[in-house]
Amino acid sequence: MAQVVAKCGVKRQKGYLYFIDKKGNVAKAKMARGGGKKGRQKQTIVARTGVKRQPGYLYFLDKKGNVARVKMARGGKRKKKKTTKRKTKKKATKRKKTTRRKTAKRKTTRRKTKKKATKRKKTTRRKTAKRKTTKRKPAKRKTTKRKTTRRKTTRRKKRRR
Repeated sequence: MAQVVAKCGVKRQKGYLYFIDKKGNVAKAKMARGGGKKGRQKQTIVARTGVKRQPGYLYFLDKKGNVARVKMARGGKRKKKKTTKRKTKKKATKRKKTTRRKTAKRKTTRRKTKKKATKRKKTTRRKTAKRKTTKRKPAKRKTTKRKTTRRKTTRRKKRRR
């Protein structure tokens, strides 16, 4: 799979990103965590290997801390060419003539249904207990703008005195 290009045996520290820089050296940079500093972090060279890169290869730091390379996978899944299917003519088959029977018309007779007298019991309505409706508190909105305006007004009042 991967070929080891340079043995350097770099030991990794937690919270750092290890990579091969443009000059072919092993470098590390602190990873961005928890919304700290934005932008590019300062990188420090860990091992000077000076690996010369060849096009079409991916260079990385393997588990043992050595610089390794692997051929890049290009193109992903190859699309299969659409094969044109030839249309085959179906031979006409001779069908035997069959005589169809005529369906006799059925007389529609409605059956008389007798309505049975059903006695209904008096339904007593149950008293439903009134539920106490609790008003929901509206979601708190960010009041950063209000706070700043209040501060400004209090400062102005202090200055006037």
